Parts: sequence; structure tokens; C-alpha cells
Amino acid sequence: MSRFEIGLWSFPVLLLLIFLRVPIGVAMGIVGFGGAYLLNGNAIMMLSQLKHLTYGDFSSYSFSIIPLFLLMGHFATLGGMSAALFKAAETWIGHRKGGVAMAAVGACAGFGAICGSSLATAATMGKTALPELKRYGYSGRLATGALAAGGTLGILIPPSVILVIYAMLAEENIAKLFVAAFVPGLLAALGYMLCISIYVRLHPESCGGRDRAAWSERLTALVKVWPVLAIFTAVVGGIYLGIFTPTEAAALGAAGTGVVALVTGGLTWRRAGEAILDTAASTGMIFIILIGAKIFNNFLALSGLPMAAAGWAEGLTLSPWLILLAVLLMYLAFGCVMDSLSMIFLTIPILYPIMAGLDFGLSPDEFGLWFGIIVLIVVEVGLITPPVGMNLFIINALDTDVPISETLKGTLPFVLTDLIRVAFLVAFPVLTLGLVRVIF
Repeated sequence: MSRFEIGLWSFPVLLLLIFLRVPIGVAMGIVGFGGAYLLNGNAIMMLSQLKHLTYGDFSSYSFSIIPLFLLMGHFATLGGMSAALFKAAETWIGHRKGGVAMAAVGACAGFGAICGSSLATAATMGKTALPELKRYGYSGRLATGALAAGGTLGILIPPSVILVIYAMLAEENIAKLFVAAFVPGLLAALGYMLCISIYVRLHPESCGGRDRAAWSERLTALVKVWPVLAIFTAVVGGIYLGIFTPTEAAALGAAGTGVVALVTGGLTWRRAGEAILDTAASTGMIFIILIGAKIFNNFLALSGLPMAAAGWAEGLTLSPWLILLAVLLMYLAFGCVMDSLSMIFLTIPILYPIMAGLDFGLSPDEFGLWFGIIVLIVVEVGLITPPVGMNLFIINALDTDVPISETLKGTLPFVLTDLIRVAFLVAFPVLTLGLVRVIF
């Protein structure tokens, strides 16, 4: 068997291990180590490589941004910011047809701006908004579907942990990626709200009504979200203006949300310890996936598969846009069996050089930003598609009265919205790159 064939066979073996419930980071490490051993027959060399891979990556200053953003999300939850955001959105638009569900989506977008994690956004907003949605007569399908979809805004609205990881893997500027994600993130939130508006008109029995809130109640609720606005402005604005590096901004955000949680009484010594331990566990999971992906990608480099694939793609007479379509369809398929982090770690080191070699009429820097945002949106669809749609399981666990099949049906209109948004972003790169060109 040739080196190329060994590299090619590694993918079905990897998928088999994933189906057998082997953790994705461990599965990539096993396949990468085994494949490299078949190529060079030297296990000692592979074992010695581990110390260089782990130290080279985990000692990176840039990676400290990941636990800081995760900790920021935990502190934001303890500070009651999710409840304040939902209450503010509900008092302003809750009286409209489907308004409480729209408010939940808007609150997800707001919480995503200080959290950076889709799973945390879905879990936190689900606890806050589900009781209110049930109280006002919203069907289980619409309530759980809207929250599962709204949770995906946590990885698109900057700051985003997955955007940070993409930036490191593709060697892109984090600040520019955050700017590039702003308009697509806003379009996502507005698209979900429009989807709800159309759905409740087609199915008027799926939602109840809420009385219009008094202006005094609206203003009071709006005032209570000032910590969110202040922290978002300090973190993201500081990055955009060059006042802070992304890592410094993440540290500021974690400290700011910690202070808010302390002042509101949500942060105690016990809860602080739990938040730190949860952050450490999540960071450890990410780093295990990282080291597994490094081992696997080093093996692929030895097999020559990425270079052969790049040469094959460049030699095709097909349009680059058709190749991009095939890549996006592949991500949709991968999303059915893999989580978003694993997809990014596994595919970007392989696919990015291939796609960057094609001509889309963009400069290399702009292509990296544009491609990253499109991939991020397609990856987020995997969070609400079975069988590994993590947001579906999180929301369903919060409301066990609603069958997961109903939650899945509730997310289908939002998936359609996502696909339409991807088509617009592919057809009009200016939607992603316009703000970047203005600011930078």
C-alpha cells in the first residue's frame, strides 16, 4: 500500500472510531500515530515528537485567550446577565406576534457577545427563557427549536472561541475576524427573528400573547443590561481600536464579568471554584482535540495526501465555486457526526491551503476572513442537526416534556435560514468584508 493510500484510508478508520464513541481527540491521535508508524516504522520517533507538539502549542501565549473567554462566559452566567438581556428584549418586543421567541433569540445574540460558546449560550438562555415561553403558550416545538438555533449565535457573534481557534490554525488576524463576523452575526439574529415571524403567521396556534409592557418597565429593564454593553464595548472595542491585544481583552472581559457577578451576589467562593474547574475541563477537552489533530495532520503531511489533494484541486477544470460548494456540503455532512471544534481542528489544516490556492477574486488576507466566516456558519448548523446536534440535546434536557423529534422539527426552519444566509455571504463577499475594509 502506497503512502497516499495509507493517508486516504485513515479517514474511514477515523470515522469508524468516532462511531464507536472514541473521543475525537483520542481517535485522531490513535489514527495519526498508527498511520505514521506504518509510514516510517519508528515508534520512538513518534513518541519523542509528542513532547515537542505539546510544549510548542500549549506554551503559546495566544492560546491563553481560550480559557479566559470560557471563564468570561461562566462569570456572565453567574452575574445574571442572561436574565437581564432576556427581560430587556421581552419588554420591548414580547407583545408582538412571536415576540417572546424573538426576544429569546435577541438575548442569545447579546449573551453570545460576552460568552463565545454556543453550548453555554444555549444552556444559559434555555434556563432563562423556556419557562417564559411556556408561560405565554408557545408550543414546545417552537420554543425549543428557537432556543437551540439561537444558541448557535454564541460562536458567531464575537468574541467567539471557535473564531479564535480558526484564526490560529489559518494564521489569520483575530481582530479582523471579529470584525468580519459582526455583520453575518447580526444577519443571523435578524434572520432567525424573521423566521419566527413567518412561522407564527403560518402556525398561529404555536404561540400565545403577552401584554405590552409599560414604558417605565422597558426603560428599567434596559438600564439593567448596561454591564453587558460596557463589557462588550470594552472587550471588542478595545480590540478594534488597538488598545488591547485579544488576549488582554479576554482577561479584561473575564475580570469585568467576575466583578459584575460578585456585585450581584451570584459569585461565591464555591461557585467561583466550580467556574474555574469547568473552565479547566473545557480547556483540557479543547487541548486534547488540538494535540490529536496535530498528530493526525502531521501523519497526513508524511503521507503527502494534502499536497496531492491541493494539486488535484488546482488541476481541475471545475469552477472554484463548485469546489467551494462541495466543501460546504462536506461540512454539512460532517456536522451530523462531529462537533464543531473537532471539524475545525481536523479540516482547516487540510482544506485551507487547498481553497486558498483557488481564485475567488479576493486577496489572500480577505479570502482567509471570508472563508472562515462561511465555514463557521456551516459548522454551526451541525449544532442543530442530528445525530450529534449538541444544542438539541442541551435544550431537550431542559424541557423533557418535549420529544427531541419535536425539537428537531422546530429547528428545521432555522436551518433553512442558515443555508439562505450562507448563499448570500458566498454570493456577496462584501457582506463579510465591507466592515473590515472600512475599519482596517
